Amino acid sequence: MASPVLTAGFVIAFLALSVSITSAAIVETTFDVKNLTVNRLCQEHVVTAVNGSLPGPTLRVQEGDTLIVHVFNRSPYNLTIHWHGVFQRLTPWADGPEFVTQCPIRPGGNYTYKFNLTGQVGTLWWHSHVQWLRATVYGALVIRPRDGQKYPFVKPYREDTIMLGEWWNANVIDVENSALANGSAPVNSDAYTINGWPGDMYANCTSNKTYRLEVVPGKTYLLRIINAALNNQFFFKIANHNMTVVGVDAAYTNPLQTDVLLLGPGQTTDVLITTNQSPGLYYMAAHPYASAAGVPFNNSTTTAILAYKKATPSTPILPILPATDDTPTAFQFSSNLTSLVTSPFWSPVPRTVDENMFVTIGLGLSDCGSNQTCGGIFGLRLAASMNNHSFALPDRISLLEAVLRNVSGVYTTDFPDQPPLQFDYTNVNISFNQDLLNTPKRTSLKRLRYNSTVQMVLQNTALIGIENHPMHLHGFNFYVLAQGFGNYNPQNDTAKFNFINPQERNTLGVPVGGWAVIRFRANNPGVWFMHCHLDVHMPWGLGMAFLVENGGTPESTLPQPPADLPNINRNKDEVDTDNFNRSIIVRQFHNMEA
Repeated sequence: MASPVLTAGFVIAFLALSVSITSAAIVETTFDVKNLTVNRLCQEHVVTAVNGSLPGPTLRVQEGDTLIVHVFNRSPYNLTIHWHGVFQRLTPWADGPEFVTQCPIRPGGNYTYKFNLTGQVGTLWWHSHVQWLRATVYGALVIRPRDGQKYPFVKPYREDTIMLGEWWNANVIDVENSALANGSAPVNSDAYTINGWPGDMYANCTSNKTYRLEVVPGKTYLLRIINAALNNQFFFKIANHNMTVVGVDAAYTNPLQTDVLLLGPGQTTDVLITTNQSPGLYYMAAHPYASAAGVPFNNSTTTAILAYKKATPSTPILPILPATDDTPTAFQFSSNLTSLVTSPFWSPVPRTVDENMFVTIGLGLSDCGSNQTCGGIFGLRLAASMNNHSFALPDRISLLEAVLRNVSGVYTTDFPDQPPLQFDYTNVNISFNQDLLNTPKRTSLKRLRYNSTVQMVLQNTALIGIENHPMHLHGFNFYVLAQGFGNYNPQNDTAKFNFINPQERNTLGVPVGGWAVIRFRANNPGVWFMHCHLDVHMPWGLGMAFLVENGGTPESTLPQPPADLPNINRNKDEVDTDNFNRSIIVRQFHNMEA
């Protein structure tokens, strides 16, 4: 006969499991990706968009739900969708980066993404992961606590999503291809946007709308702020209003009071604001944090309006944003974030490290090609690298499929744990040292044992330009143990490690001319991309990938790919009209946005 203690424990566990199962749902929808004519900056342009909107639809789920998205590519370009920050535990085929976990969806083709959202609450987002298509193919992914659970902060009166973006008065694919063909830097964007609109600081024409959020005085609002821009980090402020940061990258934080945010491309920040000012109009504003000295950039400001109900029409108040090169403010914000360890999703930092890596990140040069002259420095092609390996994607099969099918000649597993040369990494005097600039193209992966703990020192270099690089890791969150300026010194800097409540992220801006130390547990088999989220740097090669081995059990083994996984050798799929017309949302959530 079972003991009363064991029986009670079993009952409690069973009830908890039952609640978990019954409170989860399947949320199913369709993405129709095709051309859309829009008017921005007084000009009409044809862009690629999802479901006829820019930004695309916001997906709202609860923690524990399964999301199914049928993607139909009616655009003229190859397409994938990446679910930025989603762990994809045992669903690596749904992660989305082109030629890493899947071949692209060809024009006329379709693919269904299916994955679970357990263990994450907060704000993530989705975007295309093919060339620069994410300039217009993006949207928010909001994960709320499941039924019966609450936020670990005051319940907001309402919520709203603020997506920062970029706009070109040109076809972004043409902009990127032109630069890549010449080996030079692409032209800068023509404007920045909030929820798809440039705002009042740009050309004055009837089509140039400004996003407007109407609020009630004396209430608390939760703003989910996402930087969806391709190549710019942003300072963000709301005139006369303070903010309380309560989450970043779908991980709860200890409340942090601030009047300014810094968001790198890919990062999300959840803030509470209280509408405690005199009824009126207040600008929400963002402009670049341009950390690379001497590099041309678009020094403009995008705005939206926070409008108190019944406010007298007037000119909105504009906040004073930090200077575009204000690195002290940028570092103060980024380094002061800490995790809320009472969160049900918090796990203590693993103390034993199995893989120690020291990885340099930065720009470089590669060969232009025989009998060619490129537009980069010294007539070569601009490149970027990690540990002097400039990452090159395959073009006939994805890395994940090559691993599963044991296809040779696609990749190597020799990504180095250390750079090939030690030098004074952040000394600007080495910026144009040709002995250090050349970087070979490699498709090199780092092999990891399942459940091993990885520590990476990400060391910025001053090669060509010294700047802040927002590094994004697919498939995992990581702990940010410490960050600083100059060259990392293990004798002194390990004393700065925060093992108690370090911030947990999927994207981190490595300080300009500095370093950051991150740590994560490789508990998800598959191939996981790590790259700079400045899209100008990714095709230049600022990336690498981890190959996480199977764990020896069915629950830790890479699953077979779905039947509709895109294949580069397949002919165009015919669009399944019946499936396209089916857009089922099993659970409809109350729209809390203003």
